[in-house]
Amino acid sequence: MQPGAAVQRTRAALRVALSADVLNGLMVALGLLLISGGVHLWLGAAAGTAAATGVILSSPPDRAAPRRGKLRQMLPAPLLGVPLFFAVQMLHGMPWRLGLLLVPATFLAFLAMAWGKRGIPVAIAVMLAMVFAMATPAPHSLAEALARTGHVALGALLYLLWATLVNLLLNARYRQLAMAEVLFSVAALMRSEARQFTARDESSDVREVAAPLLSQMLAAQATLADQLQATRDLVLESPRTPSRQRLAGMLMTALEMRDHLLASELDLDSLREHPRHAGALAAMREVLLALADDVEAAADALLLLRRPDAVVDRRPQLAAIHAAQASTEAQAAPHGPSAAMLARGLASRIGHLNDEVRRLAELARGERAPDLAIVRANWQMFVSPTDWSPAPFLALWHWDAPPLRHALRAALALGTGYAIAVLMPWGSHDYWILLTIVVVLRGSLAQTLERRNERVAGTLLGSVLAVAVLSLHPGPLQMLLIMSLAQSVAHGFAVRKYVWTAIAATVLGLGQAHMLNVGAAPTFALGERIADTLIGAALAWGFCYVLPSWERKQLPALLKRTLVAQARHARHALSLGQLQALDNAPELAWRLARREAFDSLSALVQATQRALSEPRAVQPPLALLQRLQAHSYQLLAQLSAVKTMLVQRRDRLTLSSVEGPLQRAAQRIEAAIGDAPAVDGAESSADSRSAPSLLPGPVPLPDPFENDISPWLLRRLDLALGLAQQLGADARQAMQALQDNAASADPGASAGEPPADQTLPSASSR
Repeated sequence: MQPGAAVQRTRAALRVALSADVLNGLMVALGLLLISGGVHLWLGAAAGTAAATGVILSSPPDRAAPRRGKLRQMLPAPLLGVPLFFAVQMLHGMPWRLGLLLVPATFLAFLAMAWGKRGIPVAIAVMLAMVFAMATPAPHSLAEALARTGHVALGALLYLLWATLVNLLLNARYRQLAMAEVLFSVAALMRSEARQFTARDESSDVREVAAPLLSQMLAAQATLADQLQATRDLVLESPRTPSRQRLAGMLMTALEMRDHLLASELDLDSLREHPRHAGALAAMREVLLALADDVEAAADALLLLRRPDAVVDRRPQLAAIHAAQASTEAQAAPHGPSAAMLARGLASRIGHLNDEVRRLAELARGERAPDLAIVRANWQMFVSPTDWSPAPFLALWHWDAPPLRHALRAALALGTGYAIAVLMPWGSHDYWILLTIVVVLRGSLAQTLERRNERVAGTLLGSVLAVAVLSLHPGPLQMLLIMSLAQSVAHGFAVRKYVWTAIAATVLGLGQAHMLNVGAAPTFALGERIADTLIGAALAWGFCYVLPSWERKQLPALLKRTLVAQARHARHALSLGQLQALDNAPELAWRLARREAFDSLSALVQATQRALSEPRAVQPPLALLQRLQAHSYQLLAQLSAVKTMLVQRRDRLTLSSVEGPLQRAAQRIEAAIGDAPAVDGAESSADSRSAPSLLPGPVPLPDPFENDISPWLLRRLDLALGLAQQLGADARQAMQALQDNAASADPGASAGEPPADQTLPSASSR
């Protein structure tokens, strides 16, 4: 029984409050309080305020991270930001010369986007350094500018030491919290999957809900793929102690759960067409929901630092489904598996998921020793690099590179905003327009629109709150406490709920500007800040259409990466080497291929979602891309089922009869999708589409629970080959549509997109 709405909201709020993001935000705020307060007591109020600026500009890259490389991750922000702070100070009274510095500095700062998620905080930190330098009064002399910059550098240096030490001390806790977040996401995915276990006659609008449900499942899988990589970086770092090994074992189990959950979609559509199996589907849905509760309970135990309860084995419930289906229909259908056999197979796959959930609980309770031979020997292969390689910077110097275009766009937007700010009646507070542009303008239109709306709403509320606070004329200590609280919220919710970050960042920015420029009248700030925010948000929105990086330009490369990864995963999943290997090398190669298959597909799904916010005239063939993504996940599901048979039910296989088909299936899948993006390769792609089935004809399938399961494995191989051929056809059609769309004089044409009445494959098809 599900808890009430109030209980669910309370539980969700508690989970957020105990998350790694919020803990990290609290540590950032504590560092700001200690460093700024300490410098204030040591060197005076002005020095303390300048040191707070150093903390703020150094804090954006500070996230829960592995211990190795933490300092390297944070060092570029102050190294670039502090010299720019000094340069802006020296040009403070020369607005047009200052503009000539701001524009190229913005361009160079935003080039950090070439390093992806690692580069974004660096760009923000550099821009904060310039903005806060503009918020300070003009120095009267070089000595004053050097002294102020020295205090900023002192705050930045002390914060680097603080962040590195805190990350070292809290690393074990960060590992637990990251693992809990993964488990919450897996549980949410299980609940979404359970929604599909409904007979057709129980849902009157199945066709209408299929596409939205598929979109939700694709988005959930993409989010989980990103989350898993961040957790790998933390949990798989040096798993040498028992506690680290236990968490690493739980992460490996979560990965297996994802595979079994994906495989549980197989044959689901066929069963939903049979009303007499509605009871079996309802029973399986109940088991899935119960397993999701168990996974959430394990995650809650990690949050609350307690030992989780033992998990109930739900195999008996699934066995009852086996028995019921066996009594309903024991023999195979003339031309394939009977519905009863499919139901029993589906219940069996949920049984594997049940086993993984029990293994997860036993690991969390310390009742099972983790098997980490692969991870201990090769953990470096699964984590992200920590070095700042020059390769991304060297690779972006071509006109279509999104980071280069975004850097040019940001420089133009900021230059325009600065010119407007200087000409405004309140030009002495020009930095707020620039700050709004920096935080709103993103690499894609979808992200900018989301930030624009949340930034405007958050700034309106934050400005009212800041003016109310400043009107009380708090003292330096009170202001430091208020700013520390605002820093905690702004940092902790940046990737969770940006509107809260916008509110807190407004209070922080206005409070810091007030401290830097004591004597400013707070009553004027409200209307001024609202106007500045609206101007900055409008400029950021407008400049999204300047040198745009539409998603359709990136999709061909993403499609190629996805297909190459799918072909590689199929090759390793069906490799004959894993049947005779004496070491773990084939298993490791398959795990790496599986990660790349999910990661590449995640990038494709996210790009497609971002394209939804783009003008219709430049949108790619969205329905076709969504169908391609569905077929990609279905192919992964079929291969996961084959892998499970090879690993967990190998004793029920006749290896001599499956070795040949395994090899042929891998070759044909690679032929079907390996060259799929090459639109001009029509002849070879036609050959791959017409490749014969692995099965000579309808083959009776014996009861898989009493006989050799080799015929069932051959059936899975045949279905996987069919999906690969569909995937290859989807890719060729998508590539042709993208090329036609780019070359067309009328970009609104949507050549290659499926007709409007063509239904997409559901997440559970095949």
